[in-house]
Amino acid sequence: MKVGIVVPYSWSFWGGVQEHADHQARALGRLGVDARILMGHDPPGRLTKLLHPKEGKHERPPDYVIPVGRSVIVPANASLPNIILSPQSMLRMRRVFERERFDVVHVHEPFAPVLSAFALAAAPCPVVVTCHSAGDRLGWYPLGRMLWGILAGRIDYRIAVSDPARETAEPNVGGPFEVIPNGVDLPPKADPGGRSGNVVFIGRNEPRKGLPVLLRAWRDVHARTGARLRLVGADPLSVRWLARRQGFSLAGVDLLGHLSEDELTDELLAASLLAAPSLGGESFGMVLTRAFACALPVVASDIEGYAAVAGPEHGILVPPGDHEALASALLDLLADEPRRRALGAAARKAAGHYSWDRIARRLVEIYEGLVEPAATRAAA
Repeated sequence: MKVGIVVPYSWSFWGGVQEHADHQARALGRLGVDARILMGHDPPGRLTKLLHPKEGKHERPPDYVIPVGRSVIVPANASLPNIILSPQSMLRMRRVFERERFDVVHVHEPFAPVLSAFALAAAPCPVVVTCHSAGDRLGWYPLGRMLWGILAGRIDYRIAVSDPARETAEPNVGGPFEVIPNGVDLPPKADPGGRSGNVVFIGRNEPRKGLPVLLRAWRDVHARTGARLRLVGADPLSVRWLARRQGFSLAGVDLLGHLSEDELTDELLAASLLAAPSLGGESFGMVLTRAFACALPVVASDIEGYAAVAGPEHGILVPPGDHEALASALLDLLADEPRRRALGAAARKAAGHYSWDRIARRLVEIYEGLVEPAATRAAA
């Protein structure tokens, strides 16, 4: 079986959907499925620096990724995703469809411009979609419904990564939906003990990720524990500008920027806690399950997407935006090693539910259920 996975964003600027699709392709490959990702890529050079001032990863993507165009920054969901909008990208995608002859096309964020919407229109085979976003500030859902809502009729199977994502998508994309969560790869071993005492944050420096809340809390945590805060994914220069503008100290803060998959796993296996202070707009706690896989407890905001994943057996949930509650929870767990270890062990156990191998098997069942009737109709 051959599956084309369509992502409307750029490989060069990593985010949750890109990571999801990358793991999806690799997990399907382990089951014998030939999976290719169609998405954007911004190669190194002057034009990329002009269009994208923030740090990215511009090396050539792996062989299973088929780049179809450059991206531009488009504000959406209190974030700044890098979306492909050029007409040339649609022509390239049509040629890829003709050349690759996919059995199924799996489209992420189906109403996002322009790759996802075009894939709904042009895919010459059954179409599966996955909706990731949640919240009431998703401008492209009502706009997409108005401009190309008729293409929802091309969708053969609908998936949402969480109930909040389903509730947001259903009025615009139709239904029914099956909820299949974001997956995670499980390291072979993860011991909740013997940790460094440090705290990890994973995310871009965007308002909804709550980094200013964490930096405001960190001054007290660092002063009282000597722990270090390891920032992963946030552009170091942007963090320095944030600290200068808002008067935050970066004492005890390590700016790591983008890390490879293996480097991030090493960080999580060494750390004592994950801090996830997002303010909202998170449809699923992807960073939380990433920590769970490494037997790492979490201190996270009590928002819908996170509360559906983490409970008191995995860490502590605090009111979003409350830096004092965040600092108090971090201090409590850093000071209570037996509790921290117990939470880490429970988190590792919970991660099995989100295993990519388990999720990939379900996806193959869905694809086979669509391909076989389509083949029968074609033969008739």
